[in-house]
Amino acid sequence: MKKQIFFPFLLVACFLSVATIAQKDKSKRPSPPAKAEGTIDGAKVVIDYSTPSAKGRKMLGGIEPFGKVWRTGANEATTFDVDKNVKIEGKDLPKGKYALFTIPGQNEWTVIINKKADQWGAFDYKEADDVLRVTVKPGKTDKFVETFNISVEGSKVVLRWENTQVAFAVKG
Repeated sequence: MKKQIFFPFLLVACFLSVATIAQKDKSKRPSPPAKAEGTIDGAKVVIDYSTPSAKGRKMLGGIEPFGKVWRTGANEATTFDVDKNVKIEGKDLPKGKYALFTIPGQNEWTVIINKKADQWGAFDYKEADDVLRVTVKPGKTDKFVETFNISVEGSKVVLRWENTQVAFAVKG
């Protein structure tokens, strides 16, 4: 009888141990973590995200379909943190930490700032939690970008992957 009770507890303990170890070293993930940081008009901008690679696959408009909410990276939802009130493409955003989602499109991207920063991917994404949405036009990169990246360049946040570049303006 004791063995029947003990065994399920042992299985749960083993599972939790493996899950904890796997989460501790995020750098060994297939899509490792990255950070984009910069200061725009006196506001510190920090974007934490994970970096998926194309690996010969069609990503934008393929694995990451056009017209669907994307976590804008891999693994956990990408976070967008500002230490002062800013404007994103002219729309007010109070200081704070948010999730950054996008809806890729061939001719237009929707950039979404969502109040639920701590979530895995876009699986629990709710439009009702959006703080703001803006649309921007995608452009072409100078060369193929294998691994998704985000950078803060001047007064813009720039997303690059494959042959696509998308930027949105941030003002303090």
